[in-house]
Parts: sequence; structure tokens; C-alpha cells
Amino acid sequence: MEAPAPAAPHSPAEPEAAEKRVDIVVDSPEAMGDMGRRLAGLLRAGDLVMLSGELGAGKTTLTRGLGEGLGVRGAVTSPTFVIARVHPSLAAGPPLVHVDAYRLGGGLDEMEDLDLDVSLPDSVIVVEWGEGKVEELTDDRLHIRIHRAVGDTSDEVRHVTVTGLGQRWAAADLGVLSG
Repeated sequence: MEAPAPAAPHSPAEPEAAEKRVDIVVDSPEAMGDMGRRLAGLLRAGDLVMLSGELGAGKTTLTRGLGEGLGVRGAVTSPTFVIARVHPSLAAGPPLVHVDAYRLGGGLDEMEDLDLDVSLPDSVIVVEWGEGKVEELTDDRLHIRIHRAVGDTSDEVRHVTVTGLGQRWAAADLGVLSG
């Protein structure tokens, strides 16, 4: 079986990419992990996933489930203090590159040392706090926004908006993410 083509590189001269969106309600950390495992079934080498949400929203929990679904090596934990972690595949799939851009200020220029543009064709790249920093890597990407109640609350409910941008996601069934 032929491997799917990697995501297309970004070209600023191209028109704004097409957009596809689904809204999902997640009611527990376990359900967030399950959503990550389902997401793994949609991803392939060359895919960029941007995660946004408040601290404690569930970005790393989602990525942990994604790593389990991709069958990668190593515990998927927050890369906050190391900026990026690479999790090689234990199966025949792509490695997972998990980036936390929270401490990085500017755009792609400040992230250049991470060589994400070099890793992208062969990997699945997940960037927490990547909004405004990594969009230039490719027109084809998923942006996942996780909204949670803020303040002193024990509410586990998360409202997740998954937006597929570009031709790569035009025909994808993002509805499978809701379980």
C-alpha cells in the first residue's frame, strides 16, 4: 500500500486555505485521551496539529492519547522545560514531535532551531501554544482549541473546536473525533 503524500509546504502567494470545523464536548480527562487516540487514526506523516487552550485545559492529555494511538515510544508528558520531545514510532508509523511553544515569544524565526520544517515531512508535529508561531510551516494543518471553565472549579467539561485548514483536511471526517 502506497504511503499518503505529506502535507504541502506553506506558500504565502496562495489564497487562504479552505476550512472545515467540528465542535466536540469532552467530559473527562479519559475522554480527552480517547479523542487523542481517535485523532491518531486521521493523522499521517507531514501533519501539523496546533493546540490552544488555557493552562490545564487538556492539551497534553490529548497529546498523550495521540501518542498512544500512534504507537510511539516514551511517555508523552508536557515538554514545557525542554521545548520539544521526539517520540519514535514503535510501529510502522511516523514519529511524534511534541512541542511546547509557551516560552517562545516570536514566530517561526524563534522556532528555527527546532528544525520543524525539516521534521514535518516525516513526522506528526503537535505544537502546544503554537498559534501565531507555526502557521507558516504549512497551509494544511489542524487547529484544536480547548475551552474550559476558568476560576475555582472542578468542572471537567471541555469544549473542543477542531478546525481543519487546507486541502489535506477538506475531505476528512473530523466527526470521528467525537466518538
